[in-house]
Parts: sequence; structure tokens; C-alpha cells
Amino acid sequence: MIDLVNEILATLKHNKLRTALTGFAVSWGIFLLIVLLSVSNGLVNGMNDMFSRRDTESMTVEGGWAFKPYKGLTDGRKVQLRERDINLIRNRNEQLVTRISATISNDSATVSTGKDYVTGGYEGVYPSGLKSAGATISSGRFINDNDIRQARRVIVLHTDNARNLFGEKDPIGKLVKINDLTFTVVGVFKHEWNTRSYIPYSTARNLSGGSDKVKNISVGVGSINSIADGEKAEKDMYVTLGNEHNFDATDQGALWIRNYAKQRLTQDTASGALELAVWIISILTMLSGIVGVSNIMFVSVRERTHEIGVRRAIGARPLSILKQVILESVAITTIFGYIGIVLGVIVSEIIKTIAINKEVEFLKDPSVDLGVAVQVTVVLIIAGAIAGLFPAMKSLKIKPVEALRDE
Repeated sequence: MIDLVNEILATLKHNKLRTALTGFAVSWGIFLLIVLLSVSNGLVNGMNDMFSRRDTESMTVEGGWAFKPYKGLTDGRKVQLRERDINLIRNRNEQLVTRISATISNDSATVSTGKDYVTGGYEGVYPSGLKSAGATISSGRFINDNDIRQARRVIVLHTDNARNLFGEKDPIGKLVKINDLTFTVVGVFKHEWNTRSYIPYSTARNLSGGSDKVKNISVGVGSINSIADGEKAEKDMYVTLGNEHNFDATDQGALWIRNYAKQRLTQDTASGALELAVWIISILTMLSGIVGVSNIMFVSVRERTHEIGVRRAIGARPLSILKQVILESVAITTIFGYIGIVLGVIVSEIIKTIAINKEVEFLKDPSVDLGVAVQVTVVLIIAGAIAGLFPAMKSLKIKPVEALRDE
């Protein structure tokens, strides 16, 4: 076995330029495979992390604009959802709805201290409002059930607003004012773009002056297992609210529906398609290198015709010649393939570091795991064996007498 290894290494050293050029194609294909897989994993992880902050078994329904005439009513009508729509949706969609709540908003309100203030308004929410908004608590807590029952004057601020109002001091327990009413800060949350403050729904209702208007209605859904189920659930919302608010159920502008359950299913499908596309592109790129290895092995067999003839004449078994050609091909593919793996992992770590330092939300942990490395190793060995198989079979067809005459 040692002699066979030395012989393979001697052959590779004898044709350094040819071996290097052929190996580069293999390394490039593996390098692309590792980098593309790491980036696609990062994208999938980023999307999963974003969805994990949200209630993916829910949809949010908000009033839009009715653009189709309906029962004598003109187009361009504002559809305003009201508190009574909560029971309407629950009663007419019993098999779909698992829970339901509403949100009240005030866009013009300011939150102030004695020294400073922030704009952006507030939203009156239930405890589920945190996940519905895709936000995360950085300190303190969110609105809870006791806040709702007792209509407490408590507030949860965005990190930027808390910093603007209190500087670097801990805002938990501090007091702020909304409409000359004092609220106690009980929590601070993080979100990429939503900087509104949150107060209990019941408190916001008291501040609304008796209005029954709601900004949106959040519907928990438990039976959406496919994209088709998600589309049907949306149609049911249009039918239910269309009858109540006098708009055509086919008027897509009348309601703004964010169906997180359907979005998650769509994202899962897209993630699978992305991973498949990455594998196909990378393998096709790698195959170009494997074809190059096979062509080089054909040339190598041709150049060593005389050597093979001598070995056959002195009694070398066909299997030993077959094994040498195949192992030489596997050696070229594996050695340069591992170079591609190492370089790919290095570049993936660089991308990962940049994503962390730049706080890139959509690219989370772009790396490849051990399982992928094992799969790539198996692919390399199989590909190398296939690349050397056909040249090896050709070498067995060489007749010793003809090979000895070939100079």
C-alpha cells in the first residue's frame, strides 16, 4: 500500500502544472459549495429568527380602502374596524379562530418627562401584542393580564425612546406622562423600526373617549397547515367583514391582512428551494472540475501506455492497474477538494464575523455544520472514483504487446 501511495505521489509531482490546474477547478467548485451553503444557511437562520419573534399561528386584520362599488356605495371608502368585529369574527369562524384580540392606536400622542418628550404615539395591546409585533423585551416586562383587568397606567418603551427620555439611567419604575396622565415604565423593548410605546388595551380604551374603533384585530389560527389553508382563511375574513362593513368580498384593498402562518409556510418552501438551488449550482460547478480530472486521467493513461504494457507483461494484475488509476483520481479530487473546504470555511467565518459586527438581521450564523463536511467528503470520494473509472477501464484494454511497441 505504501508503494502505491508513493507511486501516486510521484505521478502527481511529475506533472505539477497539469495537476495544479486540474485541482484548481475541483477546489473552486467545493469552495463555492461551502460558501453558498453557509450564506444560504445564514439567510434561513435569519428568517427563522425573525419568525420566531412573531406568533406564526396568527393573522392580523386591519381596515383598508374599498375600491369597488358595492350596493350603491361608491369606491374609495375607508373601512374602519370596530370592537364588535371581534365577536363577529369569532362566531362566524369557530373552526379557524383559537384566540382573538384587538389593538387601539393613537398616532398623535406624545410621551414626556419633565425635561424631554418623544413622538410616535402609543398602542393599546394585550399581552400577545409583543409577539404579534415581532418585538423582544430587553429589560423589565411587557403588558400582562393584571394590567388589562385593572386598566393600569403602565407603559413599555422602545430602547431608543427610553434613551432619549432617561439617558443612560435605568428607565424601569420611572414616570412619564401621556395626555397629562402619569404612567409607570415597566419595560423596554427592541424592534428594528417600530418605536411606538405600548400600554394596556383597557387603559387605551379609557383614553379613547368612548370610541369603539380599533387599529387591527389579531386572530390566532390553529388549522393552517398549507398555503391553500392560509388563502382560504384570508377569504373567510373578507366574507365575514364584507357583510358587516358593506364591501365586496373580492375587493383585496378593503382589508390589509398579514397572515404570518401563511408567510411561515411560504418561507419554509422558499428555504427548501434555496438550499436545493445552491446544491445544484455548486454540484454543477464541481462537476466541471471532475470532468477535468477525468480528462487528465485519460491523458495520463495515454502517456503511460508503455509503462502499463511493461507491468502487464511482467504479470501485473488488471485489478492493480485499475486500482492505481482510480486512486490517483481520488487523490487529486480529495486533496484539492479539502483545500476548497478549508478556504470555504475560512471565508464563511469571515462572512459570519462581518454579519455579527454589522448586526445584519437577515444573515444569522452563516456557517456549515459537520454533517455538510461529511456529505462533501463522501461526494468527493465518489466523484473522484467516477472520474478515474473510465480512464482506468481504458487502461485495461491496452494489450501488452501493443503497449510495448508504443514509444
